[in-house]
Amino acid sequence: MSSTPASPRVQPLTPPRRFIPVDHARVDFTGGFWESWSNTVRDVTIPTQHMRLEEEGFLEVLDFDKPPSPLVRRIQPSGLSMQHFFDSDFGKWIEAASYTLKAHPNADIEKKIDAIVEKLEQGQMADGYLNSWFVRREPEKRWTNLRDLHEMYSMGHLLEGAVAYFEATGKRRFLDVMIRAVDHIIDTFGPEPGKLRGYDAHEEIELALVKLYRVTRDPRHLALATYFVNERGQMPSYYDEEARHRGENPEDYVYQTYAYSQAHMPVREQTQVVGHAVRAMYLFSAMVDLAHENDDPTLKAACERLFDNLTGRQLYVTGGLGPSASNEGFTREYDLPNETAYAETCAAVALGFWSHRMAQLDLDAKYTDKLETVLFNGALSGISRDGEHYFYENVLESHGQNRRWKWHYCPCCPTNIARLITSLGQYVYSATDADLAVHLYGANTAEIALGQTIVRLTQETRYPWDGDIRLALGLDTPSSFTLHLRIPGWCRAARVTVNGEAVDVKVAVTKGYVAIRRAWADGDEVRLSLDMPVDRLYAHPAVGEDAGRVALKRGPVVYCVEETDIGTEPQRLRLPAEARLDVAYDPNLLGGAAVLTGEALEAETSDWNGLYRTAPPALKPRAFKAIPYHLWANRDPGAMLVWLNEK
Repeated sequence: MSSTPASPRVQPLTPPRRFIPVDHARVDFTGGFWESWSNTVRDVTIPTQHMRLEEEGFLEVLDFDKPPSPLVRRIQPSGLSMQHFFDSDFGKWIEAASYTLKAHPNADIEKKIDAIVEKLEQGQMADGYLNSWFVRREPEKRWTNLRDLHEMYSMGHLLEGAVAYFEATGKRRFLDVMIRAVDHIIDTFGPEPGKLRGYDAHEEIELALVKLYRVTRDPRHLALATYFVNERGQMPSYYDEEARHRGENPEDYVYQTYAYSQAHMPVREQTQVVGHAVRAMYLFSAMVDLAHENDDPTLKAACERLFDNLTGRQLYVTGGLGPSASNEGFTREYDLPNETAYAETCAAVALGFWSHRMAQLDLDAKYTDKLETVLFNGALSGISRDGEHYFYENVLESHGQNRRWKWHYCPCCPTNIARLITSLGQYVYSATDADLAVHLYGANTAEIALGQTIVRLTQETRYPWDGDIRLALGLDTPSSFTLHLRIPGWCRAARVTVNGEAVDVKVAVTKGYVAIRRAWADGDEVRLSLDMPVDRLYAHPAVGEDAGRVALKRGPVVYCVEETDIGTEPQRLRLPAEARLDVAYDPNLLGGAAVLTGEALEAETSDWNGLYRTAPPALKPRAFKAIPYHLWANRDPGAMLVWLNEK
């Protein structure tokens, strides 16, 4: 009980300009959902991914003192080989591994990273250029095809890895290597006379440069990121000029339109999310960063428009995005096929990056709601419960043809989901000198600095399996600040108390966050209760695939039905609109999860002769069980369905 009797102040408050995410290493998951996943990724995923990088020949590309081996990834019709961007995969692995090192030192992992860094340093060209493909195979062709060959994309992921490793260990070697590479890019690209006025078609370097700037505070690093974003989509297109210089006809471009890489018009003029999904999410993440660093409201406004377009017309219920395999991205609004959904794991992870950044710039729960959807569904489905098998595509319907794999021809997703989970602590809390925002819920302890005040926060909860959350505050001396608690958009009734005294949520909430301003003292306790019934979701009528269907969601978790649980293909089920749905925690389901059970109807086929007839099938009762979508394809092979037929 607080020693300070002051009542919580509940009037709506204007949030500060930008919250700063808490250092992920200051958040320790203590039991519950995310501790289990964090431990799995740290203890299983990180070591086995390095093993796969060795087995599949990825690290061999760093043997700069040897002649290059035959390609392990063929050249595609576009002229691109997956091997062009092998650097990006061990860059992301280093980043993910570094996040674990900061709180859990591991000499073996650190030794493996140092070995990669040593080879990168040895291979770096005298002018700072660093890309294993071009250094070893085609040095004369460097910077001749930004449209197709991912040079700066790979450098960007190496740069993010270098920043993370420096922050985790204090070692500068890798960081200095990448600063030299950035110096070379600065000398090569820009609007100044004698420089190339280009930019990489696969965005990534932009957000990496902002991360670097936040470490070095070198204005050149921020200026380069700003240039790349501002130059994107300017006409005439640099890619046309570049193609002609190579002796190619720009009209022969395999994707036909520069919308594929969001380079069809300047970024501030874009109103619809188009093209390759991962590229788009990386670009928009960088735009939010630059909106803050440059105090640029035009970039913020563009991101707001694009976010509303994506979430209102193009996003799967799971948080997956990009329905098409042909461009790994978007087609038209409301095109959300289930069985052929591409919904790349990397895209969902990157949507998490973008959503989180938006929430720091504008404390609005609609952004964090999408982050949460991604975390519990469309991104987490990309990794198996054992931590070493994956999905590249995250379909919402299967007839049993989908299997998780231990590695992929283009394994960008495993390291991406790993770096999201290993850095998860930074997504839970953020702060200013006078504000503490709680974005996500899960059992953890955290140490958070608000100016000169240190708040030790303990969160106790079984979330996402129930909606009761207890937050205990530890303070050396009483301190006045505003605590912002997110009320998820799916929650229709929430209750908040401070030391047992009720807070009027309707009065205190602004853009989905309850703001409680008071003088806090050691031992203060906040309790939050979020009603968590099972929701039936229906898609917009323009989503023809889901007409007459219903999806089940409880709290942040989307559910699916697997054949292994019901003994038949779930496509045969009809869920009555009035069917009762029960919730039970199953401790034996892949580490424990809340499941849904109820009575459905199954279409009878035993009396069916031929392919068609004039009478509909008879329906018989059938018990069904639904499990969290992120857990599917972890047991026996079989059919799966998210959108159930409704009767």
